[in-house]
Amino acid sequence: MNTQKANLLVLLVTLGWGFSYLFMKMGLGSMEEFNLLALRFGIAFLVTGFVFHKRLRRMDKTTIGYGALLGAILLGVCVSILYGLKTTTTSNAGFLVGLTVIFVPLLSVMFFRNKLEISHFIGALLAIAGIGLLTLNSDLRIHPGDILCIAAGIGNALYILVSGAAVKKNDSITVGILSLGFTAVYAMIFSFIFESPILPSTFNGWLAILALSLVCSAFCFIAQSVSLKYIAPVQLGLMYALEPIFAALVAFVFVGERLSMQGYFGALLVIGGILISQWLEQRKRIATYTASTS
Repeated sequence: MNTQKANLLVLLVTLGWGFSYLFMKMGLGSMEEFNLLALRFGIAFLVTGFVFHKRLRRMDKTTIGYGALLGAILLGVCVSILYGLKTTTTSNAGFLVGLTVIFVPLLSVMFFRNKLEISHFIGALLAIAGIGLLTLNSDLRIHPGDILCIAAGIGNALYILVSGAAVKKNDSITVGILSLGFTAVYAMIFSFIFESPILPSTFNGWLAILALSLVCSAFCFIAQSVSLKYIAPVQLGLMYALEPIFAALVAFVFVGERLSMQGYFGALLVIGGILISQWLEQRKRIATYTASTS
């Protein structure tokens, strides 16, 4: 695989996750949060484990450790989104979790001591302004669901950075499979403690679970792990600019959700911050390449 194919893979991942908000909201109609996550990631783990069972034979303590850590982060991300969807819209959730593109470079500076580029700083400022317009109502209040979805964006950025470190010395597919398995185990434990686990009893419930398991988890998380072998975590984070666009489009087509005029302007600021950040970064790369070849 080359960088171009990895970019195409990430495009399909963002499309799949754009649909995930709708399927999660559907699934919550027939079961509770941890129950849904246990089924989603349990089925995803069984399917990917069956397909790539030969790779699992080569796992070691380091790979298992990364899988356990990533599973904990992933559970936190998904729980934040599920509880957030109770008090915010599907499109809002997509835009706010999509702020992963801003949080990846910021966390990279904090944890890996990387330099914060001016392009990332400008993008972050525009995105913060957009968040305010997108989430604040006339009383200048942010819904609890909006805060949870922003927290999910931070967690998702952390997941990308840890995954990037994990796949440098471990098999990317094995890391992805184990992260799914540990997420399922954690969710199952919490489900038995706080809920009464059940299987879906409706067609929509099973449709949501199978779509979340096979597409949004089995495919998307394995594809993300593989792409990190060819794309830097910060670059991958920036490509998630497409996820909120897909989420809003899915919410509009299938649910009929519409943002207010203030919300649309805020969403444009978020997307604008992301795109300007990418444009400035691209200009810098071109200038650096030109200077090195002249």
